[in-house]
Amino acid sequence: MNLINEAITHKVFGEGNIVNHEESIITIDFNDDIKKFVYPDAFEKFITLNDQSTAKSLEKLFLKREMEEEALEKKREEEKERQAFEQQRKEKLKNHKIHESSQIVFWLDEEEQQNVFTDWQASTGKVQSGENKGRPNRAARLSPNSAGLLTSRKSDQPEIDRLILGLYMVNDTFSGELNEDGMVPSHAEFRIELTDQEAEKMLFWNYYINKNHPHRTAWNTGKYRYFDNIWTAQILKDIIALRTDEEQIKEAENFLEYFCKMNVIDMDGIPEANGALKQ
Repeated sequence: MNLINEAITHKVFGEGNIVNHEESIITIDFNDDIKKFVYPDAFEKFITLNDQSTAKSLEKLFLKREMEEEALEKKREEEKERQAFEQQRKEKLKNHKIHESSQIVFWLDEEEQQNVFTDWQASTGKVQSGENKGRPNRAARLSPNSAGLLTSRKSDQPEIDRLILGLYMVNDTFSGELNEDGMVPSHAEFRIELTDQEAEKMLFWNYYINKNHPHRTAWNTGKYRYFDNIWTAQILKDIIALRTDEEQIKEAENFLEYFCKMNVIDMDGIPEANGALKQ
C-alpha cells in the first residue's frame, strides 16, 4: 500500500507527512524534522492517518496480515503438537514394548470374503520362496493389541479402489510368534462388518502411505502387510462418523476405546487421515 505523501498525526510530534516507505520502515517529515518509525507497529501505537478512507484501508490490511500470521502460527503449533505427539507415542510404545505398526491388513479373495464374517478369522497366506516355501506365513508382530483390517478390490479395478470391508481385534490370547497355521482369529467382542454402502466410502489408500513414496498406491504381492497403529485408530474414528445407527455407533466407539487402550493412544489426539490419496 502506497503511503507516501499521506498526512499523519503523531501523539507526541504532531502533524507530519510520510516521505518514504521501505518495507518495515516509514520516514515522516515533521516540519523539516525527519524521523523514522517501524512499520506497521507505529500505526498500532502512536501514529494515525488523517485521511479516514486511507486509514480504514490500512486497518483492513493490518487485519488481513494479522489473520495470516495467526493462521501461520496455528499451523506451526499444530506441527509442534504433532511432532510432540509422535515422540510421546514412540516413547510409550517403547515402554510398553509395542511396535508402532503392529496391526495387520489382509487382502481377501472372493472365497475369503464370503466366509470371513462368519468364521471371523483371516489367513496370512503361505511363504512363496526359500526353505520355508509353502508353509504358513507367521505374522510375528501380532499380539492382543493388534487389529486385523479386511480389504479387497475386484480384479478389474485399479489398486486405488481397494475398500475396507471391516476389521476385528485379534483374539486376546493370540501370539503371532507362536502361530503355526497362519490363521489370525478374532476377539469375541470387537468386530465390525461394514455395509456395502459404508465400504464404498472407506478407501484403504486414504489411510495407508509408503513414507518413502507418498504418492504410490501399489500392493504387488502377498496376502497381508503390517499397518500403523494410528491409521487403524483413524479408520475406527471415521467409521464412527460415518454411521447413523446409535447401536452401531456405540459398537464402534467401544472398539476404538479398547483399541486405544491396548495401543497406548490418546483418543482425543488422533490426527486426521493423511494417506496416499490425500497427498
